[in-house]
Amino acid sequence: MTRSLITGGFGFLGRCLALQLLKEGHEVTLFDIVSDDSFLQRAGGGLKSVRGTLSDWSQVMGVVHDVRPDSLFHSGAALPPASEISPQTAFQANVVGTFNVLEAARLCETGMVVYASTMTSFGPDTPPLVPNDFAQHPLSMYGTTKVCCERLGEYYYRHYNLDFRTVRLPAVFGVGRAAAAGWTAYTSVAIEEAARGRPYVIRASEETTTDILYVEDAARAMIDLASAEPSRLTARCYNLHGHLVTARELVDAIKKVIPEAVLSFAPDAAIVDGIKTMPRQLDDSLARKDWGWQPGHDLHEAIADFVAAVRGR
Repeated sequence: MTRSLITGGFGFLGRCLALQLLKEGHEVTLFDIVSDDSFLQRAGGGLKSVRGTLSDWSQVMGVVHDVRPDSLFHSGAALPPASEISPQTAFQANVVGTFNVLEAARLCETGMVVYASTMTSFGPDTPPLVPNDFAQHPLSMYGTTKVCCERLGEYYYRHYNLDFRTVRLPAVFGVGRAAAAGWTAYTSVAIEEAARGRPYVIRASEETTTDILYVEDAARAMIDLASAEPSRLTARCYNLHGHLVTARELVDAIKKVIPEAVLSFAPDAAIVDGIKTMPRQLDDSLARKDWGWQPGHDLHEAIADFVAAVRGR
């Protein structure tokens, strides 16, 4: 049986990773600063969990040593807005934490580390379609830490032959993304509130454009990259693209699934201007060529699945 360890295992992306890996017969351990017994119970008892902090070397080394994972999925991180309020916290969790993960993986001879990076590792100087190898000039502390972690992973690959692989995710939407979790959180909250029969005011403008990817597809991408034949990979870090939509197009898509949805707009300049600093769309042609990446859901399917998941709870 394949052993998998997920950092940030109780997070938004980590939970989807865990459930998909369980379905495929993996033995899965979650490492996180928090815990959630109800999630463990809903998963059917197939998950193990260890509570700990990425910035604590002894805790990271301890869990990697004990689990001895074949694959380590590193999705734990300090996210915006916390990363921008406290850059020190972001540095410790994201940079020191990633160094700890990589060093523990090296010492314990872990087969592979698959890392969740972000489109915000690029800056506002990008073209409309961002090439995989375009220069990264992020404005945020979060994006800055992600660039640093990509380079750390490449260093461990070059110097220690640690099989480090990365996906750069666009804005991820799905059940459980918090309303305060960044400028693009409206893409999740609008669907979730509509599914619950509640009105929602979107703080973006109708023409605000965002590259979004369903969380189930983001998790699938990390698993598929982990499964890719090494000889086919021509890079360590891969752009992913989901669906390029304006806020108005998203509302229209939601109403096709929930005709009675009450969604309106009251733009917040900070959100509108913030999204404009993000890359418009990542060019994922290299991921498609090297390991056959493509989203598993079109936008309508993703929204329908999202709504079913909310109502199923």
